[in-house]
Amino acid sequence: QVQLVESGGGLVQAGGSLRLSCAASGQTFSRIAMGWFRQAPGKEREFVATISWSGTGTYYADSVKGRFTISRVNAQKTVYLQMSSLKPEDTAVYYCAARQGIVSVRLSEYNYWGQGTQVTVSS
Repeated sequence: QVQLVESGGGLVQAGGSLRLSCAASGQTFSRIAMGWFRQAPGKEREFVATISWSGTGTYYADSVKGRFTISRVNAQKTVYLQMSSLKPEDTAVYYCAARQGIVSVRLSEYNYWGQGTQVTVSS
C-alpha cells in the first residue's frame, strides 16, 4: 500500500510558477513510478507527467512540455511538479499517482492516488 498526499496548490497569475509536492508513505518508494494528472471542471482526468523510480526517465504531455518539470527525492519519498509559465488552461485539480513498475501515461495503470490539490491560474 502507498498513501499519497499532495500540497502546494493555490492561486497564481498567468505567467507565474508553482511547485506541487506529493509525499508518499507505505511501502518502498524507490521501486515505484510516479505520475501527475489533472482534471479541469467538466473534463476528464488527463496525464501531465511521469517519472521512473530511478528518476532518470521522464515523460510529459505535449501541453506542458518545456513548462513543467517532474522530479523526485526517494530518500524523502517525495515527488515534485515544478510548473512555470502557467496559463489559465492549466487550471485544474492536480493528482499524484503511483504504480509498480515502469512509467505510464494511462490513468488505469496507476494503483494509488492522492486526494488532489487545486491549481487556479488567473488571466
